[in-house]
Order: sequence, then C-alpha cells, then structure tokens
Amino acid sequence: MVHSRDVVLILMLATATGACAQPDDAAQNGSAPGAAEQATPQDAPVVVSDTPEDSLIFERTVAWVRESRSDTLPIGELIAAIGQRFVGAPYTPGLLEVPETEQLVVNLREFDCVTYVEHMLSMARAIAAGEPTYGRFKDELRRIRYRDGELTGYPSRLHYFSEWISNNDDKGVVENITQALGGVRDTTGIDFMSRHTESYRQLADSVNLQAIREKEAELSSFPRYMIPENRIADVADQIRNGDVIAATSTVPGLDIAHTGLALWVDGRLHLMHAPLVGSMVEISEVPLAERIQRIEAQDGIMVARPQPPQGAAR
Repeated sequence: MVHSRDVVLILMLATATGACAQPDDAAQNGSAPGAAEQATPQDAPVVVSDTPEDSLIFERTVAWVRESRSDTLPIGELIAAIGQRFVGAPYTPGLLEVPETEQLVVNLREFDCVTYVEHMLSMARAIAAGEPTYGRFKDELRRIRYRDGELTGYPSRLHYFSEWISNNDDKGVVENITQALGGVRDTTGIDFMSRHTESYRQLADSVNLQAIREKEAELSSFPRYMIPENRIADVADQIRNGDVIAATSTVPGLDIAHTGLALWVDGRLHLMHAPLVGSMVEISEVPLAERIQRIEAQDGIMVARPQPPQGAAR
C-alpha cells in the first residue's frame, strides 16, 4: 500500500473539511427529506466571491450541454458528462478560505476535491431544473455547501463531508445509499478541526471554535456507515455514473479524506476527482476499489446518489 497518510493529512488541512452531522433518519428530528427542495435565495444577503470568467465558463458549459443534448440525460449521467468537461482543470487547495468573512466562493477555473463535486452538482441541478442561469447555479451551490442552505458564517459551512452527505440527503439533493449497499457502522469520533485549530484561521475566533466543537460532538453521536475497502468491488455494479464518492479516513478525528464522482470506464468503476497528487482534475488510472486499497489513509467509502430537482423528469 502507498504510505500516503501525511499527504492526505496535508490535503485535509488545506481544504478544511470539518463540521457536524445530522441523524440519517431525518424524520426523527422533524426534517423530512426534500422539505427545502427549492433553491430559493436566503433572507440574509450573501456576499459572492467570483470573477467574470466564472460566469463565462458556466455559460459555455450550458451551451455545450444543450448542443450535445446532455440536458436530456438523467441527473447522474449529466453530472458525469459535465465533470468530464473539467478534466485537466488545476487543483488548488484552500479555495474557500477567503481573507474576509465567510462568502459564497464560486470558482470554475480551479478546484479542490470538495469544490469540484459541489460545482459539478450545482451546474447539473440548475440545468436539470430547466433554469440554467448563473443565478440559479449560485443558489444551488449555496444550498449544497451550507447547512440547510443558509450561509450564516464560517460554522454554517458543511466542513465535515459526512455531514455534507447527511444534510444534503435531508434537503433532497442526494440520497445516502451507503447503508443500502451493505455499509457497516463507523463509530470513530470526529474532532479533527478542534484538535488542529492552528490550521484554521477562523478558529482563532472563540465563537467559531465553540460552534465547531458542538457540531463535532453532535456528529460523533450519530450513526454513520461506510463500505470497507475490501467490499467496494463487490458493490461496484450498484454504483452509477455521477454518484458522489467519499473516501473514509484513517486519520484520527477525521471522517472523510477525499471526494470525487463515480465514472464507469471500459466496464470498470473509476473515480473522477481533483487530487492533491496529480495537481489537476483527473480520472483515476486504476479502478476505485483498487485505488482505495492502495492508500493507507483511506479505508472505505460512502456513496451518495444525486437526486433530480423538484419537478425535473429525471
């Protein structure tokens, strides 16, 4: 196995993946899946960090989708098609860490492993909803990236990716199918961010730190599931193009080490992702199961299936 624990640790410090989870059974906490389906603007104003080039890239992507008739594809296939358009885009860590207060960062020019997934999913949802505008895309991105779709400061970001999956399941954006695929209970605690405060500028603020600690405790108390690395090949045929793949971590206190999108290539399941090693968006050279087994700091996966927006036919 590749001894990449240090590489993954650096990656997670750079991309700031950490926060808290909700119960898998949303009905128990009064939040029905899909209850907030529409990507409506939040009441409080949202500061957006982007460039004119980002809107141009979005418009070119929409034009390509229409020309190729990819807008007729099911949501997962649409995500996979759009994702392949960005293969070769640069990998850049820490893209969400703006020097000012928390902002909605839009960056279609470069990606880290999480922002790649978020941007591809947001573009696909705007197109599938029949509203392929830059404004709708930004609304989808905000809704996906922040807890319950509300950007209310640094702690509102879904830092820990297991909560990203859980909260977006609650919102009807994805369906967490990990347990249905035979996933086993993951009982490891989560406290990576609060134990590495020196790596997160925003945690110098005691209010932010306390909020993160509370979310970590909440996340650690709720059940989550993972498919162990030695079972991935057995369930691969149940994973579809465009499914969100989250590689579970062996780093103490960290739930997820890496993220990407499922892509079938020549009859084998691969990972389309923005890795630290490689420095650009790529399709994994080896199948997903083999890739996870090669990396010491990853020991399994979670799988989330994108759901079509409300009213979409696919």
